[in-house]
Amino acid sequence: MQRTAVFVTFGGLVTSLITTFLPLWKTMNSDLNEVENWYSGLWHTCLYTEEVGVQCKAYESVLGLPMDLQISRVLMSVSLGTGALALLVAFPGLEGVEMCLGKPQLRRGLLILAGVLSWMSGLTTLAPVSIVAYTTVVDFWDEGFPDVMPRWEYGEAMFSGWFGSLALAIGGTLFFVAVCMGDFDQRPPSVPNSPQVKHRAQHYLKTEVL
Repeated sequence: MQRTAVFVTFGGLVTSLITTFLPLWKTMNSDLNEVENWYSGLWHTCLYTEEVGVQCKAYESVLGLPMDLQISRVLMSVSLGTGALALLVAFPGLEGVEMCLGKPQLRRGLLILAGVLSWMSGLTTLAPVSIVAYTTVVDFWDEGFPDVMPRWEYGEAMFSGWFGSLALAIGGTLFFVAVCMGDFDQRPPSVPNSPQVKHRAQHYLKTEVL
């Protein structure tokens, strides 16, 4: 279970990293000029034409960006940092790693902290993607724009961001499951001569007599 949690968390972190730098957060196709496709991301915009191919340009000013993109940049950076920290914290607490031998409570605490950090990484990935999705929907249905004007729509990076946040949340949950399984395995066995066992045995005997 610990290895599965690490694998799922690592996959979610890689997906969030790819999503952060993909210029496919929003796409726009013009009905007037069908050979041009515009793509917008957190760091640059791209234009695709059949003659030239893909041409990308970074944003000239950070302060000139819309507020949703500024917030998304910060949150995605936080997501990558917390996700990487979750893997680093979880590594010493894994079974088979000789870093915290003889310290089960420390291993347990490291896995719990890794689960919390993984959950934080998933939430900070979900938030910016959902914010950009909301603003895209609002702008798309804005009646103030003429119908002939092209409008931004969802790009592939939006769906990869949702998938990455889900994987990070699942990875954090699996860390908690691994801790619960470890607590169950370390639970002391019941003593055969304990009062509870004797009472249950007497109860079973009475049931058999009846």
